[in-house]
Amino acid sequence: MSEGPVTIDELAEKADEYLHDASLTPEEYEALKQSVAELTPIFSAENSYFVLGSYGKHEIRRLQLVKDRLNRQPGAYAFLMVDIRSEWTNTYLKFRLLADYTDIIVGVAEHAQGGFLVEQGYFTALEEYFTKTHVFKREYDSLDVDTIDTGIDIENPYSGMQTAIFEMLDDAGRLCQWSSEDDLVECTEALVSDLDYP
Repeated sequence: MSEGPVTIDELAEKADEYLHDASLTPEEYEALKQSVAELTPIFSAENSYFVLGSYGKHEIRRLQLVKDRLNRQPGAYAFLMVDIRSEWTNTYLKFRLLADYTDIIVGVAEHAQGGFLVEQGYFTALEEYFTKTHVFKREYDSLDVDTIDTGIDIENPYSGMQTAIFEMLDDAGRLCQWSSEDDLVECTEALVSDLDYP
């Protein structure tokens, strides 16, 4: 982002807003202070990408693939939530602050088992997140069941809530469907090239 580095006071103010009636404990405030340096690449990059998805053994490899492809672009900084290592006791707060300051949120959806289901709800509930969210949704129709490494029900891999979110993103031109890792790379390349999704 080109707005310049954020200050600890700005982060603390947002944190207090997100915590509603609660406020940061002294320990949380210190952790937030420590995280400011870690967040610097988000503020200084020409384009920052917050890559979300499931952290299962096979799924995280695909998240890393997307992150790597995005980071090959000049001026890009792509990261996973786990890459920001400071001692955050409140992962909801961590997600909100990272999403606030990131240019583009990229979700890699493979199923309805864990992953980033809660965050997907924020994509539609909060307009400022929805407008900068792109989702790469895995399709299973053409896949051999023996080649699927996530152990999901290929007849019904997504929840009804997810399906509605996918439809909204598709209508907005920000949903890319993939089956293979090569397709996933194509989705990523289309995103950085500002091309229509395949």
